[in-house]
Amino acid sequence: MPRPRWSRSTGVRARPWRTRSHPPSPRSSSRPSRTTSCRSPRGRRRPPRSGRDPREADALATGGDAVGTVFRPDSPQGTPSMKTLSSTVFRSFVILGALLALLLPCGGAHAQDVSPNWFRAPAISPDGSTIVFVHGGDLYTVPVEGGRATPLTLHPSYNTRPVWSRDGSMIAFASDRHGDFDVFVMPAAGGEATRLTHHSADDFPSDFTPDGSAVIFESARINDVDAAVFPTPILAELYSVPVSGGTPTRVLTTPALNARFDRAGRRIIYEDRKGYEDEHRKHHTSSIARDIWIYDIAAGTHRQLTTHAAEDRNPHLTPDERSVVFLSQRNGDFNVFTMPLGAGGENQARQRTFFEHHPVRHLSLSNNGHAVFSWHGEIHHLTLAQDAEPRRVPIQILLDRGDAPVAETRRTGASEFSPAPNGKEIAFVLRGDVFVTSTEFDTTKRITNTPEQERSVEFAPCGRKLYYAGERNGSWNIYEASIADDNELYFFSATKINERPLVATDADEFQPRVSPDGKKIAYLHNRSTLKVLDIESGDIVTALPGTAFYSYSDGDYAFEWAPDSQHIAVHFYNRGRAFVHQIGVVKADGSQDWPIDISDSGYDDNSPRWAMKGGVVVWASDRYGMRSHGSWGAQYDVVGAFLTQDAYDRFHLSKEEYELRKELEEKRKKDEKKDEKKEDENGDDEGENDADNGDDAKKDDEKEAPEPIEIELDGLESRTVRLTIHASALGDFALAPDGDRLYYLARFEQGFDLWVRDFRAESTSMLRKLNAGSASMRLSDDGKTIYMLAGGSLSTINATSGDQKAVAFRAQLEIDGRAERAHLFDHVWRQTKKKFYRPDMHGVDWAFYRDQYAPKLAGVKTNRTFAELLSEILGELDASHTGGRYRPSPGDGDDRTASLGVYYDNNHTGDGARIAEIMEGGPLDKAEFDVEAGMVITRIDGVDITPATNLYALLNRKAGERTRLTLINPGADDAEPFDVVVRPVTLGAESELRYQRWVRNRRAIVDEASAGRLGYMHVRGMNDPSFRRFYADVLGRNFDREALIVDTRFNGGGWLHDDLVTFLTGVHYVDLHPRDDESPEVHYHGDSMWRWTKPSIVVMSEGNYSDAHFFPWAYTEVGAGDTVGMPVPGTTTAVWWERLHTGDLIFGIPQVGTMGKRGLYLENKQLEPTHKVPLPPEAAAAGRDTQVLEAVRIMLEKLDNE
Repeated sequence: MPRPRWSRSTGVRARPWRTRSHPPSPRSSSRPSRTTSCRSPRGRRRPPRSGRDPREADALATGGDAVGTVFRPDSPQGTPSMKTLSSTVFRSFVILGALLALLLPCGGAHAQDVSPNWFRAPAISPDGSTIVFVHGGDLYTVPVEGGRATPLTLHPSYNTRPVWSRDGSMIAFASDRHGDFDVFVMPAAGGEATRLTHHSADDFPSDFTPDGSAVIFESARINDVDAAVFPTPILAELYSVPVSGGTPTRVLTTPALNARFDRAGRRIIYEDRKGYEDEHRKHHTSSIARDIWIYDIAAGTHRQLTTHAAEDRNPHLTPDERSVVFLSQRNGDFNVFTMPLGAGGENQARQRTFFEHHPVRHLSLSNNGHAVFSWHGEIHHLTLAQDAEPRRVPIQILLDRGDAPVAETRRTGASEFSPAPNGKEIAFVLRGDVFVTSTEFDTTKRITNTPEQERSVEFAPCGRKLYYAGERNGSWNIYEASIADDNELYFFSATKINERPLVATDADEFQPRVSPDGKKIAYLHNRSTLKVLDIESGDIVTALPGTAFYSYSDGDYAFEWAPDSQHIAVHFYNRGRAFVHQIGVVKADGSQDWPIDISDSGYDDNSPRWAMKGGVVVWASDRYGMRSHGSWGAQYDVVGAFLTQDAYDRFHLSKEEYELRKELEEKRKKDEKKDEKKEDENGDDEGENDADNGDDAKKDDEKEAPEPIEIELDGLESRTVRLTIHASALGDFALAPDGDRLYYLARFEQGFDLWVRDFRAESTSMLRKLNAGSASMRLSDDGKTIYMLAGGSLSTINATSGDQKAVAFRAQLEIDGRAERAHLFDHVWRQTKKKFYRPDMHGVDWAFYRDQYAPKLAGVKTNRTFAELLSEILGELDASHTGGRYRPSPGDGDDRTASLGVYYDNNHTGDGARIAEIMEGGPLDKAEFDVEAGMVITRIDGVDITPATNLYALLNRKAGERTRLTLINPGADDAEPFDVVVRPVTLGAESELRYQRWVRNRRAIVDEASAGRLGYMHVRGMNDPSFRRFYADVLGRNFDREALIVDTRFNGGGWLHDDLVTFLTGVHYVDLHPRDDESPEVHYHGDSMWRWTKPSIVVMSEGNYSDAHFFPWAYTEVGAGDTVGMPVPGTTTAVWWERLHTGDLIFGIPQVGTMGKRGLYLENKQLEPTHKVPLPPEAAAAGRDTQVLEAVRIMLEKLDNE
């Protein structure tokens, strides 16, 4: 769903953590103390799941909507989490209490019989005596009867997915010891692990070959040179690697997950993967659900064993190889099923376990018919032959890696900041804590220290107080920290700091902004209602109701106090038009029902700032910049509205006029002071009374009270001025106090740089080269210093010279992972409950699942495991666009495989690597190289490539480096080795080459099959670059084609559906006939000149997601044409992928639904194609694109019949 356009394009927030929000909920104007209410016990009855809209039954009976869509997680933004002041002892008790609460029944219900264990991925030995499983990222073994577990690995890496060799002597597993998951093998009894794979793609083992000589594993590397499979990491291939080492060979170019050989090694049973969906999503029935297949290696044929609309996974052949044991969700929850292997076997599928509420995962089978699996963190054993009940395996863990608190020192990584008014210190937030550092030294004081998150830090005008928001006790609250000792001048050197809550209720209240006079705080209530707190009295008023804004993600609601402390500038949604902001001014006392709209534009206007003592409001606007084609990436300018004619006239003074006026004003001030001095010398009564009031009164008198804000609406439009001379990818900005200079962050090249426009000198120039990926800035009150946060580091910049000085800090952290995850679990649960697009949570008892999963946190030792747990609980919602993600920053020691840009011959044996094809545009596709397909690469940088050599290990960290290849042409008469020096590319660059090749091949198929009559275009994503490529090619190379094939397969979404539908439904209603005496019959295609006016057909598949589901639904809904391919799952919701304050965790909330005209949500409404055409694995492997070929046939038939 669109966010403020300028912030999306830049990734820079004007002021960190400004917010949008939900409709307001009632709240008291006082600050009541927090109380904890106990929930009444709930029974263990199965939670309801229907969640069907009452309108749905009628609509389904009459052929209701059958579609859905979701928005692509584009550059996820998140909110740091909040932490509190506390002593070490107090903090320890708080954490202990939180952990005990996790182990006890929550609210007196549900959790009382839930164990804290989180054991995963069990695999039973071939003889059925031993289980290897995963706990805390390490492998353990335990007898099948249970007992004390023995660790096989106690390694800092994450180790998972263990499988046994057929003789039980070895275990293969995946480990991320080198940044990505690689396959390792080790003795089953323990010992040293040996690395088998060396590629930056994740490799996960699924079986050994029957003779134990090799391991098969799934990995998304590169398809076979002839395959028609779309090049995406979603569709992994199946590989085999010798246990003795060497380069892996491809077994299957089509996806084959959890693949296992039969005893003879002639067949492979596996589960397919058709596209993207979170693997922990539960209860859904759609075309994306996985099915079970069996592959005949000699014949090269695949047979589909299951076709149910629910998920079927983890297949195993029974010991007699006459039946299949698998996991299926066909009866609601994942359970163990068996079925005959022969034809029609699925009709005889039999359920063998009957677990409820949670899925059975990780099925494993021994040679004697013993099965093990995990269920809700526990391992269970089942004897299939005896029709026995499953038995929980009791396991004791006496030794693990633990999760003790870790101390760290950070010198970068700040996410937001606030400079002190005196300029001598800066408050900032780092990893969810508030710190203050000196601007001269690296002396740094930690202000908050709890597992929760703080954000939105701001200095009070006095400089001795800080305000920030903290997520504590089940809600966001607003806190004040102050220096306790009057003899201590600064936070960074203070030894005692007091904290108190200012606003603490059950509602979410955050993003505090203190008024210039320091007496009031504006903040957000439940994300969208703007409220104002009187700090002294505690009175709270509503300045702007929640109906004025919808908060898509925390930090997207911008507002700023006017200098008079009586008005607030906001960006808001006017007249019901969402996601297109307007700029308004509202009174802070709550007396104004709606803002005065000072922008009144159909363009997006956002992020207001005040300047010139309140005479002007400036903001970002896309009204002048280059417009994007597809609702993305418009360029922005800084615009200013001068609220009075006097402010406007002052701004437009020439340099000479400005200097004269400034000199005259200074003279008037001096004259006024002389008059006041004379009055004091005359000893009048007023002067005597003033003297009696002491120093404070004198200081108050010396301060010039700000003038009340005036808005002259007449002529305001003519006083709205474009302040930048060039639109850009705009970041933060600030107008100097006198309005003579505008400072702004803009990206014209790779990163953001600091620019300045001098209005008096009529010049624009770069003030400082930053090349920052993200940045934000603050201008000091006197306009002389710019405070900068760029790339997590702080600095000051001289506003005149541009000289930059680093502000060093030394932030001491103590990271308590267990307590932190307890907070994050609560945050995710509450955030989802508040923002999920349907209040009924799809019929799921959300509190029940909180109570079921919270105790499991005690068994979670790593953030990677925590992300999996989040996916499990979020998966209960049966919704798209959700789940937990673990995304750590790349380590300096991580492997980075480079690519030579070639397809290797998978059938080549012996020394070297034979080239099957050189990718167009790749490193070897150079005029200077005499390299061609069929040649063999025998050495890389002088190292021989033998059957025992892993080719990819030789390409580690070679991207961009001069690399010497030795090649030979075995087909040449005088075959002599020769060398070439190339610069390999990254795997990302290789992926782009493969995609472009795939598109060229589809285009060639269409050209050949239609004899040049039809055009072809693939829509890669729902974004601006994809639309530009689409527009260029459709109205370029395809302009004179009779019809168009629009391929949307494996498009991951975005926001482009309406642009595409509009483009493809143009009407040819006029031609252009210029006079041409030489060729009087010549005429030109007229309007619609910029749209496609001929027939089209859309190709789609199970791999369409999000807006790529919305588009074919809309295309069908308006009758634009037919669709061909496979059904598209209903995934039409808008998502916020929130990055948590740890930095390595992300989770998704589908928070905006879409409804068709029949009043049904599109989410979970599958779209059926007009013409259903599968792409069988045999055809895909052979390069025969059945779906595109059928689209050609249908379209030609339609053209020929017209």
